Parts: sequence; C-alpha cells; structure tokens
Amino acid sequence: MIELNAAEIAAITGGELVGAAAADPSIPVTSATTDSREVTAGSLFIAKPGEFSDGHRFVGRAFESGATLALTERPVTDGDGTVHPAVVVPDAVLAMGALAAEIVRRLRADGPLTVIGITGSAGKTTTKDLLAGLLRAHGETVAPVGSYNGEVGVPLTIFSAGYGTRYLVVEMGATGVGHITYLADMVRPDIGVVLCVGSAHAGEFGGVENIARAKGELAEAVPPGGTVVLNGDDIRVAAMDKRTTADVLLFTSSTDQLPGNHRELRAVDAETDSQGRPVFTLRFPNGEEHRVESGLIGAHHTANLLAAAGAAFAAGIAPADIAAGLSGQKAASRWRMERTDRPDGVTVINDAYNANPESMRAALRTLAELGQGHRTWAVLGEMLELGADSVTEHDAIGRYAVRLNISKLIVVGTGARALHTGAVMEGSWGDESQFVQTPDEAQAILEASLQPGDVVLFKSSNGAGLRFLGDRIALKTPLETAAATELSAENATRGENK
Repeated sequence: MIELNAAEIAAITGGELVGAAAADPSIPVTSATTDSREVTAGSLFIAKPGEFSDGHRFVGRAFESGATLALTERPVTDGDGTVHPAVVVPDAVLAMGALAAEIVRRLRADGPLTVIGITGSAGKTTTKDLLAGLLRAHGETVAPVGSYNGEVGVPLTIFSAGYGTRYLVVEMGATGVGHITYLADMVRPDIGVVLCVGSAHAGEFGGVENIARAKGELAEAVPPGGTVVLNGDDIRVAAMDKRTTADVLLFTSSTDQLPGNHRELRAVDAETDSQGRPVFTLRFPNGEEHRVESGLIGAHHTANLLAAAGAAFAAGIAPADIAAGLSGQKAASRWRMERTDRPDGVTVINDAYNANPESMRAALRTLAELGQGHRTWAVLGEMLELGADSVTEHDAIGRYAVRLNISKLIVVGTGARALHTGAVMEGSWGDESQFVQTPDEAQAILEASLQPGDVVLFKSSNGAGLRFLGDRIALKTPLETAAATELSAENATRGENK
C-alpha cells in the first residue's frame, strides 16, 4: 500500500480524527486490513461491521499487533478508557471505497498503470488467475486473493498495490444492479472483461435480464480508448457491444461468424486431451496463430483462457507470449476443478467453490469425459440463490447426470433434493442416486464404496460446504480431524464469491 497519514485518510474519507491521531495527524500507515490477525507494524485496521462479527471488537487486538491507526464508525477505548487513534467515519465500507479510489488516482499520476476489470456469472476467479499469471512476466501485477470481488474485496486488492504496480487486475462481483458501477467508478478500468450471463443469483437480481444489465455496467464504464473484451458465444454478453464507447474485442470458440464488425480472438479446433485439459490453436485479431495446451481441467475453461488472452492482448502483450503464458497454467485458487490422484487410484475433482446450472453442467460433462472406462461419482449440493427457478433447475441437473451416464450420484442437503428427484424420475436408475442430509453421511457412503479407478466430482455453491468434503475424500481425512481446518478455511473464504 502507498503510505498515507491520518490527516490524508481523514480528508479522503471525510472522517474525524480522534485519540492520539487528533493530536498527531501525521501518523503514517503502510498497509490496511479488515482482519486483526493480518495486522503488521504500520497497519491501518479497518473496523468493519460484518454479518458474523463486528470489527470494533478487535481494535485493541489490532493495536497490540502493531497497528498505528484504525478506521472506525465510532470511537473505541482501551482498558484504561483511552481512545484509540482513529479516523471515525459514518460508513467504514464506503470509506474503504473512497480510499481505494484515491490510491488508484495517485498510482495513475505516478506512472503507467493498466487497470483490468473482470466480471461474469462464472469463471471470474479462474480468468483473473490466468491473466495475472500472464501479466507478471511483463510487469509488477496486483490481483485479488481468492475471490475478493465485492465492495470490501476490491478495496483490499487495491490496498496491496504500490507505486511500482504496472497492472492491476480487479475481479468484480455483484448482488444487484448498480454494484459494478460502484466498483468501476472506484477503479476506472482501462480494460473490461465480461465472461458470461448465467442464472446464478437470479433470485437476488430479480431475473437473468437484470444480471445482464448489471454485468454490462462494466462495458459502460470503460472509456473511449479502452477495450471491452466480450464473450461472443454468449448472446447477452455479445450484445453489450452496444453499451460501450470503447473498442470491442470478441472471443469465441465457435466456427460461426460473430455479429458486428469487431476484432476477434478465436480458439480454433478446440478440444480436450486425455486428461480433460483444453487444447486449441489461438488465432489473434492480427492473424497470428499459436498453440495453447492448458493445465486446467474441463472444456468450459476454454472461454476463460480466451478471456485472459483477450485482456492481455488489449494490454499490449505479444501473442506468442500470451500463448506461452497460458500453456500449462493450472488452477491457482482452491476448489476450482482441483484434481487429486490418491495413491489408491481414486481421482478426486473438487469444484465446489461455486455453482450455477451452467457450471454444474460443464463440470458433469468433464466428469463424463475423464471417467470414460471408469466408474464415475457426482457428489452434488445445492446451487444457491436461484430464486423461483431453484426446484426446476436442480431437477434438470439430476436428469442431465443420468443422460451423461454418470455411474453414481450422491445429492447432499435438503435444498438440492430436487436434483435427486430429477435423476430418479429420468427413469433409468434404481439405487444409483442417493439423497443424504449432511456431508458426513455422504462421506460414510464414499468411504465404504470407493474403489481404485473411480473418479469423484464434488460440486456445489460455496455455502453448501461440499468443498470441505472433497478435501476430506482427497486426503482421506477422518471427520474429527477435519473440523478445525474447515472452520478456519470457512472464515477465510466467506462472502466474496458472486
């Protein structure tokens, strides 16, 4: 983080200096965090009220760990009644956004900085990881940790940037119309990437069309002279070309002619190899062609690879470097088609960080492809926030699993029960599909039934928690050993995944 002092932070956020900060406004900070466990010497501790805890409870602990200043919504005292040095603001989250916007402004004023925003109903984190991996070979790159993509996560990402940062990659999530506009106003992206419009979170948004409206806010935010990278294979995304004054670059793995007269990036002869990894010839708008052999698992990642390539091309990276940088890259964030080959011959694919109908189908197709000649297991949990379509969508996924000839299906949790019902009603199964209430019950079935050569997929929304079950099965971890580790991981990943 660039160094700021208490007076500057108060001026940027409209806050009031209290405690020792009022007496000495020159108190400096060199980092910022909302987690008291991450505080180091010189930190600004942001006491954000949250869904599960109030950061004001941890102000004292933050100062004990070396914090020099706090950003709070009310004065906080120590055990002796002394007010901790702080900038007091009406809303800590909005203050974070104001600080982040000013940091981006100062970074731009100091030297060349390219800001790239990425949004979409699925694939944001994988695309972010791929792009960051590409860009790091060409300049200092800052990208989100995990899935930091909201009104808290985006500022935290920006706080980790410094005056040497050349590329700033920002993942943008939303739970409603206007959210991406808020984030885009904060970072002013030079390049915007829109991956897809799916039915995930349709209940929150009030329908798929509102999701498209929200995701398209990124296209609107990129100024003339910038570039919007759009998925030409998603009709709602491709239509966003009419919502931008920036240059448009479409990416596609189709052989069809794309609408409009835009530059195109194509995956030619796209397929997967024997390990389920995407391979294709990458054709750039300038006519250059280069082979890409990905380390990711699943044909659906072709779109993410193309999106990363498009953003890198727009940022001025040479086509040969882009193809070389994409080839071999594996998933950098946890629980995204994460493969583990156990010593006993069981293969575990853990893709249970997020789920929607589109990504669920893609994961099942990958399971079917990888499992040819083997027994396949799909352990599936609830797809959250589908609104009124939830039962229908879960039912359809159960039927789809049967049509793909998945050998065994375990459905976990009441919210996903329609998935089991759909599989049974498809007509060809007896006990191939089982419904259980808890991950522990699913683990008992798997421990008793898995055999060498089996391929097991775990897929659900984050809140269903099947990613932890996938870890247990991958590592053959007993339930009693897993509890503490899972609680820590849950705290670290909660809330930033849309």
